[in-house]
Amino acid sequence: MWKEIIHIEGPYDFDRVLERHALDPLNQLDLGKRTIKIPLCIKKESFVVEVAGLGTVEQPVFQIESRGPKTFILERVKETFQWNVSLQEVNRHFQQTNVKKLFTNHYGTPLVLDFDPLYCLFKCIIHQQLNLTFAHTLTERFVKTYGFEKEGVWFYPCPEVVAKLTVEQLRELQFSGKKAEYVIGIAKLVVDGSLNIEELKQKTDEQIYHQLIKIRGVGAWTIQNFLLFGLGRPNLFPLADVGIQNAIKKLFNLEKKPTLEEMELYKQGWEPYLSYASLYLWRSIE
Repeated sequence: MWKEIIHIEGPYDFDRVLERHALDPLNQLDLGKRTIKIPLCIKKESFVVEVAGLGTVEQPVFQIESRGPKTFILERVKETFQWNVSLQEVNRHFQQTNVKKLFTNHYGTPLVLDFDPLYCLFKCIIHQQLNLTFAHTLTERFVKTYGFEKEGVWFYPCPEVVAKLTVEQLRELQFSGKKAEYVIGIAKLVVDGSLNIEELKQKTDEQIYHQLIKIRGVGAWTIQNFLLFGLGRPNLFPLADVGIQNAIKKLFNLEKKPTLEEMELYKQGWEPYLSYASLYLWRSIE
């Protein structure tokens, strides 16, 4: 077992990170102790990593604890929690825009990734066209039926397991037939090497879009969410997302949801941090 202390530049509100992760029943965390346990799979081995918040918003300090390979885990944790992104710079940028109020109200809120990009893709497929409560329920059934538990932490089923499932097996969990086909289909692409998640990380947003859009069940909404929460791309703004539309309607006191053309106008000046505008707009209506 090893421990490492990490200091990063503020602002960074770790409590808001924990609050957001607490919405997912699969996540193992303690709001009082300010800790969260992360499932990581490395070359077919599984490791639990505990991250504890020790500092403040302005002076963030974290303790990482695990039994796994230290260098790899530290890099993954830093990537997952986006500790390399200067939220000070992001906040400074938005103080000159029409969403300044959002960045004051949600000061120091980072864009945090799902614990594994492949499982993020699975989750995006499962969550399609579902309300959030049932989406979490369905994902929890999927993981607890075909995944595994270690040290009190749940791991998603590996693609080799999912690829061997039948549509009928997932239908028993209340998957739709199509959604079951999509999840199994993606797992098969990973297993046969047609889809390599690590290689995707090296590609541009546009290249990833053109590759993933060819996969059955993967549409623009799924790709945008994967780019945001799977890979942490900083400049994404899902125009068709109902939550973002409602947030803009509320923020600017509109009588009805904005059209796509109106949203294009509102977002002028937000680049190159559109993903943070998206995140803060979502947070404003949660």
